[in-house]
Formats: sequence, C-alpha cells, structure tokens
Amino acid sequence: QVQLVESGGGLVQAGGSLRLSCARSGRTFDSYAMGWFRQAPGREREFVAAISSAGGSILYSDSVKGRFIISRDNAKNRVYLQMNSLKPEDTARYYCSARPGSVVTAASSYEYWGQGTQVTVSS
Repeated sequence: QVQLVESGGGLVQAGGSLRLSCARSGRTFDSYAMGWFRQAPGREREFVAAISSAGGSILYSDSVKGRFIISRDNAKNRVYLQMNSLKPEDTARYYCSARPGSVVTAASSYEYWGQGTQVTVSS
C-alpha cells in the first residue's frame, strides 16, 4: 500500500512561516520526482514546487518563487516545503505527490497523492 501523508499545515498570520512535511511509505520513492500542489475552494489544483529524485532539479511556480523552498531526505522518506513570507493568497489545501521520472508541473502527470494539509494565512 503506497501512502503519502502530509503534515505541518495550520493557521498563520501574513508574513509568517510554515514547514510542510510529506512522509512516504509502502515503497521506495528514491527514483521518483516529488511535487507539492495546492487547491483553494472553487479553484483548480495548482502546481507549487517539485524536486527530482536526487534533488538536482527543482521547479517553482512564479507565485511562490523566492518564498518557498522544497527539499527531500530520501533516507527519511520525506519531502518538505518550507513556506516563508506567507500571504493570504497562499491559503489552500496543500498536497504532496509523486511520479516516476523527471519533474513536471502538470498535476495529471503525478501518480500518487496524499490527502492534503490545510494552510490558512490570515491578513
């Protein structure tokens, strides 16, 4: 059984920081690219960041570039999203995802998904 479980969400004031964590279990994801997506009510799921299997290739959406940092620790089977300088428009449910191969931004290309963790940024 493959599982991705997100944690670390919560309520934070604008300008604050949160660190999301995604724990992987059921199989090794060392050869998989990992991504973070988010979805706000009434909106489509949106790409946030992705990291290649060895961490050498990273992509960010323009809306989070310079504020968010994605990283991974394959020994701990975890991927992280450090979110700084949070804005109210960052409010959404954040999802961890995995796909074999290279980093891409299309949600449809990701094979495995977690249940998400809610991030709410107050103004």
